[in-house]
Amino acid sequence: LCRGGLAERLCRLQNRERSAISFWRHQCISDAKIPSDKSGVLIVKILEMFEECTIQVAICQQLEQSSAMLSSEDAVISAGEPILKVLFARETAAHLKSRPQDVIHIYPPWQKLLLKNADVPVIMNTYFSQKVLLSEHSETREQTYGLTKMLIRKNIISLAQMFRLDDLDDELHQKSSDNQVACAPQIHNNCDSNQHPLAQSAVNDSLLEMVESQGAVGWREAQVRVVIQRVYCLPAREGYRSHIQGNKPLLSNRGMFCRLCLLVQDAYGMFSEVQLQSLSSAEDIEQYCRRWEGKFCCLAGMKILQRTTRGRALGLFSLIDSLWPPVVPVKVPGQSQDSEMMTTNLPPPSFCYILTAQSGEIHVEVDEEEQISNLYQPPAVHGLKEILQIDGCNERCSFWARVLYLRLQTKHSVPINQREIGLFVTDSTLQNVVHIIPKVVAVSVAASCVLSTEITEALSVASRLVFFKDALWENGRIICVERTVLLLQKPLLYSAAGADLSELTGPVRLDELDSTTQANSICAVRGTVVGVNESTAFSWPTCNRCGNGKLELCPQDRALLYCSQCSEVVISPVLKMQLEVFLSCPSRSQSTVKVKVWHEMSFGLFVLINMLLSLQSYEVQSVLGKEVGLLNCYVHSITSHPNCVALEEIVLL
Repeated sequence: LCRGGLAERLCRLQNRERSAISFWRHQCISDAKIPSDKSGVLIVKILEMFEECTIQVAICQQLEQSSAMLSSEDAVISAGEPILKVLFARETAAHLKSRPQDVIHIYPPWQKLLLKNADVPVIMNTYFSQKVLLSEHSETREQTYGLTKMLIRKNIISLAQMFRLDDLDDELHQKSSDNQVACAPQIHNNCDSNQHPLAQSAVNDSLLEMVESQGAVGWREAQVRVVIQRVYCLPAREGYRSHIQGNKPLLSNRGMFCRLCLLVQDAYGMFSEVQLQSLSSAEDIEQYCRRWEGKFCCLAGMKILQRTTRGRALGLFSLIDSLWPPVVPVKVPGQSQDSEMMTTNLPPPSFCYILTAQSGEIHVEVDEEEQISNLYQPPAVHGLKEILQIDGCNERCSFWARVLYLRLQTKHSVPINQREIGLFVTDSTLQNVVHIIPKVVAVSVAASCVLSTEITEALSVASRLVFFKDALWENGRIICVERTVLLLQKPLLYSAAGADLSELTGPVRLDELDSTTQANSICAVRGTVVGVNESTAFSWPTCNRCGNGKLELCPQDRALLYCSQCSEVVISPVLKMQLEVFLSCPSRSQSTVKVKVWHEMSFGLFVLINMLLSLQSYEVQSVLGKEVGLLNCYVHSITSHPNCVALEEIVLL
């Protein structure tokens, strides 16, 4: 904002205008009387009212001073007195609470506008207006009708009508009670409403037009028809949690409150995010994706939660950019829709409206029987090899991969439900290539990414094929963020984008430890045992039922162990052992390779300790120089001073 510039001066002018209006209304209420100065006052009597483009339009008859002193019932309307069309802003109309037969005093500086080819003058700048009650009967009527509601019609004029793009059918100009909304005290309208027929109450196809015509407060009767491009869940803010009444919120496996959201697109290419209420269970997200994505739906009862821009919502616009440009020509406001529009030259959207349902009610009608819209863009599925070669940043990608290993972030300062989850995945495009590209890729699942219970339970048991929809490729990493969906099944519609989506055949191979290995990755290690850190070696018994590692001596029999979690005696405890060994690896001959291994003696899981235990001796000298085959390890850290690689032996899913 340039100091002293046009924008600053206009801002000051608007502030002074708002202050003057507020002060004038406060003065009128406190004085409880009509200002004595009558010079320049326009006195009108309302004959009919309707709303158009958030402006309340009143068809009025101008009154003289003598007629204005009579009550609204006694004032005789003369055919010679002029008819005016008075425009009231939404705030002014809410302040006046006027209705037909009311007398309104409009104080300067009101303005008269004479339109070309129009016989009725238009009165604007009516901020300084006051409704006049001149008799006790009028005051009684005001109190009586104040308890009821009046139905005022709302003219919905589409852009097609405004620019005369479509031919309007005469049948659409019929009077309909469906176009009326509760707005003010109810009275019977004695005027002939046929003079101003209602506009078409059909479904609109423009989000922007609906927002501009209905305003930020929201719309109830009006509907807009859009295409559902994506279905996902978002973590709910604290404020939203407190507004949930009677509806059970959707909880992910990490205890987050979540809500179902839709990314929709209208016929003009504009996007909007619709935030709905909670689901009954976390498993519903997959069926909603299958049933709703690509279908048309009608939105009603929406209100604007936020108007966001690209700079304030990078995650949302990265998803929008992946759906741009449209796959089919879209409508362009103000131009004939008969001509083919080139969608490749259209600029990407720069803003997006976040919508939500009013009063906790969901007004989304999805036509599940209708065919998939041509405007729908299914996720373009790529192979992991192709994704790793993407040059751009903040790009959405979808892929189908097998999860080999899952690891939770170990920072104890971060709450469990806010920690990242590391998934190590692979596919056929990585397993069948040379050493230049890694055979396993790490996928970070941010705390803001909602995981269904079905996903977390499946990954905790065994290796599974998972479909990652709309993950984010950022700075050489694949991240699951807000609006990323993980599914156990491929979507019904997706674009292969030329990728090799064949299933894995044969055992999965990991990259061997070498000079290119990075921290927070997994690899395979082979080498020779050169040392054992005896100071870190220890073992402890655990419960064979629940895995509790804090067993106590049984009070009745000190020779037995007792589990406080199971409240039972542990007859066959599982002995766990942990130690660190040092390996000499040919691939990292200049580095000290330290491997942390652990073992449950009732299960022969880990190769290294099995070898140590099979030697029938726990002497360190007996294991030095022994060859160790391929161990699957997680890389904790790699340091250059000292030159050390810290590993932990793991078990793949």
